[in-house]
Amino acid sequence: MPRFRATVPVDDYVIDVLMADLAGHDHHPAAFLVYLYLYRQARRGRWHAVPASLRSIANGTGLSKSTVQVALSKLNDRQLIKSHHAHPTATPSHKVLRHWRDENHKERRLRSRR
Repeated sequence: MPRFRATVPVDDYVIDVLMADLAGHDHHPAAFLVYLYLYRQARRGRWHAVPASLRSIANGTGLSKSTVQVALSKLNDRQLIKSHHAHPTATPSHKVLRHWRDENHKERRLRSRR
């Protein structure tokens, strides 16, 4: 019997585009793993910002804290997440951005209004 029963649906874009882009083109496969980790946490939290320290992300992904730090920087630079610190020693919150969904939702809303 599987240990985990809940599944998290992942947008096709994440697998088809982001994986090849981050792991292949940018040579940052760790950034893809961190994005998947934050994506799962955000999905479970109804897409609210995810409070997560370097240590908690490192524990959740199996990466080192320094690798997670570089990955978060890359994801912020690529505007795939938006990290926020309330103050320098606070646990940061990471908002998972899904620009491809926003455009699709806007188009559907516009079509439904016509």
